[in-house]
Amino acid sequence: MARPEVAHRIKSYSAETGVVYQYTFVEVRKARRGLTLGTDYVYIVSVDRHDNFPLSVFVKQSSVDKWAKRQGRKLSGTEEYAVAKMRLFQAFDQVEGLATLRPDLVVDDSNLEALLEKLDL
Repeated sequence: MARPEVAHRIKSYSAETGVVYQYTFVEVRKARRGLTLGTDYVYIVSVDRHDNFPLSVFVKQSSVDKWAKRQGRKLSGTEEYAVAKMRLFQAFDQVEGLATLRPDLVVDDSNLEALLEKLDL
């Protein structure tokens, strides 16, 4: 059975680089990168309102599991989505030429705590 079409809200983000991005969240899916399990949060991004490109944020499951063990609780689905979105915003703010580079955006041990701090978690 085909998936029903869903209307996606287009949002804007004014980056520190001076670029105004438009983006919409389109999909979350379990993923594997090499031998690493995690979750991909997929966005469609536009810099010029004409050309759109997919950009995904990979949240490493092992990093989320380590955090849960330290904190004594798991991240909720909403909290994990928020971390992925904060990583997307971080890329908007720091990566010049995002449309051309399309970097591999990852949430892992090196940045999970800092992203959660921005969310007061």
